[in-house]
Formats: sequence, structure tokens, C-alpha cells
Amino acid sequence: MVERKTQIMFNGKMSDGMEVPVEESNEKWSEFKFEDGTIIRAKISLIQVVRVTDEYDPLGNPSYAINMTPTIAVIEVPDNLKKKV
Repeated sequence: MVERKTQIMFNGKMSDGMEVPVEESNEKWSEFKFEDGTIIRAKISLIQVVRVTDEYDPLGNPSYAINMTPTIAVIEVPDNLKKKV
């Protein structure tokens, strides 16, 4: 798939950009254990990546706007926190 021109909201204004197809993705889970004993897993999945035209970070790297969605899985919850059904 080739890059295609698009517009995206970036830093509070509509900006031109190029949609960049994702060639490879390794969406690994991060696991978090909270002090209350709950364990969750979370990861993000990229929906769209746009390289913003004429926008750069302080090191000269191009700026990207990323549309993503989080996925969260509750792995373990202590019984005392669960609603009684």
C-alpha cells in the first residue's frame, strides 16, 4: 500500500499529512498489578498513522499523528472488590 495525502487535526488545527501504512506490528500486552491485588493487561492497536507535513520535533524528526484504540483485559480481581451477584 502506498502513502496517501490526508488532513488531520494536529496541535489544534487542521494540517496536511501523508497516511503511512503500517508494515509490521507487534502488539504486545503490558501487565499491571495494583496495590489492591487487581491485575490487568493492556495494549494499543494502531488504526491510522499520519506523518504531518512540515512539522518536526526539536531533533528534526517528523511528527506523527496516531489514531489508536486501547484494549484492556481484567485478569484477576480480589473477591472483596467484586460485586456480589
